Amino acid sequence: MSDVNPNPLPLVFEQPKGRGKPPRHLADLDLDARKEAVEALGLPGYRAKQLSTHYFTRLVSDPEEMTDLPAGIREQLVEGMLPTLINPVRTLEADRGTTRKTLWRLFDGALVESVLMRYPDRATICVSSQAGCGMACPFCATGQGGLQRNMSTAEIIEQVVDGARAMARGEITGGPGRLSNVVFMGMGEPMANYKAVIGAVRRMVDDGPSGLGMSARNITVSTVGLVPRIKQLTTEGIPVTLALSLHAPDDELRDDLVPINTRFKVAEAVEAAWEYARTTKRRVSIEYAMIKDINDQGWRADMLGDLLQSYGDWGWVHVNLIPLNPTPGSIWTASRPEDEREFVRRLEAKGIPTTVRDTRGQEIDGACGQLAAVDA
Repeated sequence: MSDVNPNPLPLVFEQPKGRGKPPRHLADLDLDARKEAVEALGLPGYRAKQLSTHYFTRLVSDPEEMTDLPAGIREQLVEGMLPTLINPVRTLEADRGTTRKTLWRLFDGALVESVLMRYPDRATICVSSQAGCGMACPFCATGQGGLQRNMSTAEIIEQVVDGARAMARGEITGGPGRLSNVVFMGMGEPMANYKAVIGAVRRMVDDGPSGLGMSARNITVSTVGLVPRIKQLTTEGIPVTLALSLHAPDDELRDDLVPINTRFKVAEAVEAAWEYARTTKRRVSIEYAMIKDINDQGWRADMLGDLLQSYGDWGWVHVNLIPLNPTPGSIWTASRPEDEREFVRRLEAKGIPTTVRDTRGQEIDGACGQLAAVDA
């Protein structure tokens, strides 16, 4: 496996130089900063709260719909505080209209994706946090393209607001509803864009009109194992669900599948995840892509079970097996059903709660990064 990823480890905390910043947006700011920004436009500061109510509570950004604001200042407010940050390039639907994948073009031409998925008991949006990704995992469509830049807090929030608006307006099969869950499992490594991601999480959980008023427990932040950032998240006081993308229980294989493992080993990543669970009382999800004949052997299930069990059986962890969605031309493919079942059986035999992720949108290039790769 040593020749799988010959590229040097990326500088995961750095953004490529030469990229401009997106325009400042209402969602980048807290309420006090919004007031200052509105006053800088020559308007009364209280208009910031009114505009925030439109954006975060009513999910409105069209000035024509802001009828409680004087007609003469609506355009000025929207231009100054709600600039267009993401534009839809393509939208594809699957699963009888309950799954919608959108390819977005950012202000500088970069492409990102989000996926809105409606289930009987919830509606979840999977959002991107970076244009591209610098983690270079060889089985990942996004990782194959490299990192272009970090996204801003507002660019992340715009994906969420679009999903909330689509649900509220009944654009997704099933009639009007509410967006309940957000997962940072789209393009990019969220922990490598920590400041913007935490800013977005705060906008999601803040009560209206400061934010969207969502439950932190319904927000999942994933990481391939940036240990310093996991430790930082532990101190934030925001009880989101942490998802550790492990994909292998042993360093020899994980060094190839998840190159950041050459910097932060399996034991360090799992230890940090355990500490997060211990501190926040939130169960951690271990994400594990099932790749045929690579990481799906029964003995690796036993190794994973023993590793997780070594921290105790107080329900701190859950394993989420992910049937790999192959990308075009990839040497990687999904595990055999019988190997998947045996993997589950062995983990459960060691007392580790395990589920297999429901696959959505395979007919619309469901793996994150596939639409962007096609349209780039």
